[in-house]
Formats: sequence, C-alpha cells, structure tokens
Amino acid sequence: MTFSVSSALLLKQLSAINGVIGGNTLIPILENFLFKLEDGILTATASDLQTVMITTVEVDTKNQGSIAVPARLLLETLRSLPEQPITFNIDEETFGVELITGNGRYKLSGENPIDFPKTPTVNKNLSVEMASNTLSSSIANTIFAASNDDLRPAMTGIYLMLTAENSTFVATDGHKLVRIIRTDVKSSVETNLIIPKKALNLLKSTLPADETPVSADFGTS
Repeated sequence: MTFSVSSALLLKQLSAINGVIGGNTLIPILENFLFKLEDGILTATASDLQTVMITTVEVDTKNQGSIAVPARLLLETLRSLPEQPITFNIDEETFGVELITGNGRYKLSGENPIDFPKTPTVNKNLSVEMASNTLSSSIANTIFAASNDDLRPAMTGIYLMLTAENSTFVATDGHKLVRIIRTDVKSSVETNLIIPKKALNLLKSTLPADETPVSADFGTS
C-alpha cells in the first residue's frame, strides 16, 4: 500500500487529533493512529476508548487498506521535516512502514489494524446545528468550573440540556457553579446529557473561530 501527501498538511491534521492519545495507556494499540485508505482519502483515527477523533486528508494513491501507525514516532518525524511531499510505503503483511522524503528514508513498525478498537456508532436520534464560535464560547465559559475529581464523574463534564426554547450549559465542582442559557441554540426534541471534560477541551481546540456551522448528533434513549 502506497500513498503520497504533503508533510505539513499531514502534520497539521494529525496534531489536531493527537490529544486524544494518553501518555500512559495500558492498551498498546491506543498509542497508534489508525490509518484507513479509501478512494484517495486517508482517514486517521485516534482513540482512548472513551473519546474518538477522526480526521481526513486527501492523498495521491490508487490503493486501499489500513494500518496502525505509532503516533509519537510519526509526529516526531513529521516535525523534523520541512514542507515537502512524503511517500508512505506500507507492507500489509509485516506492517512495516517506510517514509520516503527528500531528506532520506525513515522506517517505523506499525501494527495490525484489526486490533484497533472499533469506532462507536451514534444513534442519531437528535441533531442540533449551531455556529462554531457559539459552541466554543459556551464550552470555554463553563468548563473551567468542572471538577477534576474522578470519584465524582458526574461533575467532571458539562451538563447540557436542550429544549425547544433554549439550551443550558452547566458545570460545577461543588464549590463553584456556572450556568449559561443560550436562546440561539434550540432543539425540536428535549434531552439532557453530560459531556466529558476531556472531549470538550479537545473539541474546543479544533473549532474554527468564526460562525462555521457545526452539527452535533446525539443518541437519546
């Protein structure tokens, strides 16, 4: 399996999802990006079993396939390179990865993609659209009040309540409480849920600062 891509573009996309990967994971496969190549699109996935982030990059290839690539080593290699085309040669039998650049060749040991955890599916019972800056500011203005105490998991995220009139974002650590009510975000179906702090911090760091439309899909019981 072979594909070519801009080193800077790949680095930018992978850096955006790298925060999902924990530094001391007990499951070695989670230290990898899952690469899936299909129809000229490279889909890269990072997971810690609770949070999954996926990004796509258009690449030059006629191949299809998948492999798990060590995230830290790949990012370190990409950061050391100036902007240039980079070619990946992947042996799908041994899971060896060779990076061919104008600066030389680099070899990494990948892993069997079948060991990577499956991406959970969301029963899209409810979909809400809002502007990117609206979501980003709502997260930023509440998440600082969320608890870091793992013994109280219900307080380690943001409570979100959606109604036909407005949406309410709430965070508390037992000492301080923040509540934001937004009348510009509404839902045809009333629902409420708690979204983990880590997932929201990662989301906030990747959201555009403008009014780009963002669609949030929720599974409701």
